[in-house]
Amino acid sequence: MSSRGIVWSGSVLAVLAIAAVAGAYLIYPDFFHPPTVTTAVAIRAPVSEAIYGTGTVEPERWAKVVPVQRRRLVELCRCEGQAVKAGQVLGRQDDAEERSALNQLEINNEQLERDLNRALRDRDKSEATKTEYEQRSTQFEESKSRINAQKVRLDALVLRAPLDGMVLRRDGEVGEIVGPTDVLFWVGPPAPMQVVAEINEEEITRIAVGQKAFLRSEAFSTQALRATVSQITPKGDPTRKTFRVYLLLPRDTPLRIGMTVEVNIIYREKTAAIVVPNEAVSGNAVQVVSNGKVERVPVTVGIRGSRNVEIIGNVPKDTTVLSPARADLADGTRVRVENVNVPAKPAPEPAVDATPDPSPTPSSTPGSGPGASPGPGAALDRNSATVATSSVDADNAVISSAISAHVDSVVNDARRNVGKYSATR
Repeated sequence: MSSRGIVWSGSVLAVLAIAAVAGAYLIYPDFFHPPTVTTAVAIRAPVSEAIYGTGTVEPERWAKVVPVQRRRLVELCRCEGQAVKAGQVLGRQDDAEERSALNQLEINNEQLERDLNRALRDRDKSEATKTEYEQRSTQFEESKSRINAQKVRLDALVLRAPLDGMVLRRDGEVGEIVGPTDVLFWVGPPAPMQVVAEINEEEITRIAVGQKAFLRSEAFSTQALRATVSQITPKGDPTRKTFRVYLLLPRDTPLRIGMTVEVNIIYREKTAAIVVPNEAVSGNAVQVVSNGKVERVPVTVGIRGSRNVEIIGNVPKDTTVLSPARADLADGTRVRVENVNVPAKPAPEPAVDATPDPSPTPSSTPGSGPGASPGPGAALDRNSATVATSSVDADNAVISSAISAHVDSVVNDARRNVGKYSATR
């Protein structure tokens, strides 16, 4: 064959090859240009679920001292922080009017007593004197009753400690006019203390006595504070739709009486679970990336949080999954991974205790969205899941994450309400 024929044949083959490649590109575009996806890594970590609420620090036993009548203060002790005994005088109200009335009653009583003694001497002389004696006796007894009642009214103007303890707070000053709506003293033993929390009625069924809780206070923002559920009020508030829950504080707590705290009550926990971001789960399945291809793996959802979710199924630790899931990608689709959200490697895990700490560590929380990096904030909203890989700073992660998710929930509710109001206008 001539050289010219060979050149012509080569050109034809080249054109055919280019056409074949172009046709393949049109028919199988994913093979030549696979879609770009973002992924996350499934990790094994302790996981817990918490109920969110707010509360106030109070002593277990305490009482308010409130005036019975509206009068001017003439005496008030400066005894904040001092120990007192039940019945100890803390202050007095102006009682000049009551003392004058008592003096008048006592003078009248003395006259009635003299009349009674005279009638007693003449009682047996006649039927009339006997009747007079009985009348004088009745009047005298009535007079004594009025005197006792007046003394009670006088005593009500004396402010006394209702129980043994400490004067936790004092309000008011001598010269002020105070009444039944004015609390002048808070008295009670300063320890033990408790948190009185308000919990939404739809979540109260998950709370039981003995559950542990983590607290957050702005006064101790760098500390994780603990408490234990000690009592649940049987009747809720139908107006606020909340139930009152009491949490006992340890004696070494730094919290002070009157402080407000945010409460996260742990009601369910696991020492180890496979956890992925919420958006990685779609239709009770996750899409695993293996050898550059997508494979759908069925899973069962366990503890679900605002950012992360526990999955149960054939998805081992360190498996790469699509995050967010892509329903438009069929099994076997070749993909190009843009980035992988790999959680920071935790410190060597300690031996598992029989009573695991459910708190998360910021470094163990997987990202919650495309391109997101791992970090704190993986706990739930009021019924939220929290991920952790060690006990270092774990409590802080539980608290801050649950609060963040709770704020998200409130914002979403507000947006829905705005939409409803806009639609009705």
